[in-house]
Amino acid sequence: MGSYDLTGRKALVTGGARGLGAGMAQALRAAGADLVIGDIQEDLGRATADELNASGDGGKAGFVRLDVTDDASWEEAVRQAIEQLGGLDIVINNAGVEVTSLVVDLDAESVRKMLDVNLLGTALGIKHAFRAMRPGGPAGAGGAVVNIASVAATIAFPGISVYSATKSGVDRLTRVAAMESGKLGYGVRVNCVYPGLVPTEMGNQLAQDVARLGLFPSVEEAVGAVIGLTPQGRLGDVTDMADAVVFLVSDSARFITGAGLPVDGGMGM
Repeated sequence: MGSYDLTGRKALVTGGARGLGAGMAQALRAAGADLVIGDIQEDLGRATADELNASGDGGKAGFVRLDVTDDASWEEAVRQAIEQLGGLDIVINNAGVEVTSLVVDLDAESVRKMLDVNLLGTALGIKHAFRAMRPGGPAGAGGAVVNIASVAATIAFPGISVYSATKSGVDRLTRVAAMESGKLGYGVRVNCVYPGLVPTEMGNQLAQDVARLGLFPSVEEAVGAVIGLTPQGRLGDVTDMADAVVFLVSDSARFITGAGLPVDGGMGM
């Protein structure tokens, strides 16, 4: 873990019940931030929050139900987060889905799902972060938003065309939102990270899917191809991504906004 001090900060992490989101929540908590996990998986989300509270460091971790594709759900989740934490100055837009498919076999419903969760969900997250954190908002002290894009936004990897498109959209959303925040005096920095492949449930499923589609002879060769494209010669780890997020919301990144930070071992360069 990094050594950045987030004591007194108040964070909302979407999709924080498991995988990268849970790792980011853990890293934020370890750095001193109080937080709530926002997720549609209520039992798992509450269990993850309970595990963070059991660390014994005196911090606070809570849970709010959040469907990132729903405007009203965002409004209520942010209200509850501010009520639970006594403020809000960090939002991590991590929730995402990936449905592997060849372009020739794209399913319209799966496309809509990825657009709704990955792109609309991030856009609504930025919207409600701004409304809460800007001067006059219910939190009103500025802050930082980090959106989770993907190395898929910077490379042409087979089988993930629409996922790649949505993550490219997250990059553009980030940069325009950062410009608007600065121009309008919101005091909210907006950045994104491009994670490389991490062997979470989603990452493992991707490797199985591209092998099933015949894009690689086996799961092992699919993973090997990713490693072969990565100068550091390994897959990413949850802590690699989580530490980058902690950096971007910390005062060490106080003059960084509108940026995309690759955390991919060089895969996307």
